[in-house]
Amino acid sequence: MFFMKIWIKYLIGIALGLAAAFILPLDSLKGAAVLSFITEIVIRIGRYMLVPLLFFSGIMAIYRLYDAKIVFKTSIWTICVVVLSSLLLTALGFVSVLIVKLPRIPIVTEKVTQIASFNIQDLIRQMIPSSSFSALIDGSFLLPCILFAIIVGAGCCMEHSNLKPILSLTDSLSELFFNINTIFSDILSVGIVAIMCNWTIQFRSVIKTGVFLPLIIMLTVEFIIIVGIIYPVITRLLCHNGKPFKVLSAVTVPALIAFFSGDTNLTLPALMRLGKERLGIRQRTNGFVYPIFSIFARGGSILVMIISFVVIWRSYSTLNIEFSDMLWISLTSFGLSFLLGSMPTGGTFIALTVLCTMFGRGMETGYLLLKPAAAIIGSFAAAIDAATAMFGCYIVAHNTKTIEKHRA
Repeated sequence: MFFMKIWIKYLIGIALGLAAAFILPLDSLKGAAVLSFITEIVIRIGRYMLVPLLFFSGIMAIYRLYDAKIVFKTSIWTICVVVLSSLLLTALGFVSVLIVKLPRIPIVTEKVTQIASFNIQDLIRQMIPSSSFSALIDGSFLLPCILFAIIVGAGCCMEHSNLKPILSLTDSLSELFFNINTIFSDILSVGIVAIMCNWTIQFRSVIKTGVFLPLIIMLTVEFIIIVGIIYPVITRLLCHNGKPFKVLSAVTVPALIAFFSGDTNLTLPALMRLGKERLGIRQRTNGFVYPIFSIFARGGSILVMIISFVVIWRSYSTLNIEFSDMLWISLTSFGLSFLLGSMPTGGTFIALTVLCTMFGRGMETGYLLLKPAAAIIGSFAAAIDAATAMFGCYIVAHNTKTIEKHRA
């Protein structure tokens, strides 16, 4: 199995996990607790080497981009693709809910225990910790690590001969942790059995009543249209002689990991590995662009938030949604998406909670309607975001000419 292609390994793991969910007696409280523990350990293993990989790869990426005189060009392309992809998915969510009217969800009487919120001041404090080395401790919020790597990389751009040994060591460490993460990606193909098993049990409980099935079908169709049609077409338009279907093939494994784990950080090592191995994206782009996309390009969450909120609205009221309200919902979802970097799992539902609270008008607790399906709708958001990162990084790399020609 070790020498199989990576997508075959993951498909086998997913099939085994699916079978285990139906065969093993995991519906009991004890069985569910054991499975939840195993799944948590698997995710921890998958993230274990992520921070050192991002730190050393980020340093070398900034140095090499500066050396090739394309730091500004790469940064502009990255920002533009992140923002435009988010706006595109915002518009798609806006149009989708106008065209498709999903059935109402029965009102629940569950009590609110704690209302989620985004504390902007805390996020800024996390971005700039009291010690720069603290940036390498948190494995959830990756932005401080990336900022630290950018600062160190910028320092390495100074023309001092005594920095050459440091650059050589950093380059070696970057390669070392990339190789280690490749091994961990293979290990995760075994661990995906537990992740898939856990996801299947949750999915069965969600669709048992049939209440959420129309929403799940709509999100499935949206995912197919976005990843199978819209992204390849945009890639073809923006990349002369680009190969969108090769990108589509490369995104298969990251999208599967993202969908069944709902974890954007867990997906990042696979994105970086397949971006390099399958698409030939060079380290200077690979180590800088993928993390930025993973943190900020959360258009999948925007799409899911808009659709979910409108479902909640129509479950509470028979009145049509005014255009001004739809515009507010869409733009607020767009803004909230850029605050999700500190929440690699569950961020979409938390943002939906905040959206309901901000909107008011009796909708403050509306998110409780979708609470049983929170993990499932988060799966679709994470999978779309993984596809956005893969296609987005390819577009940036192609337009900055940082793709190895023999692999393009």
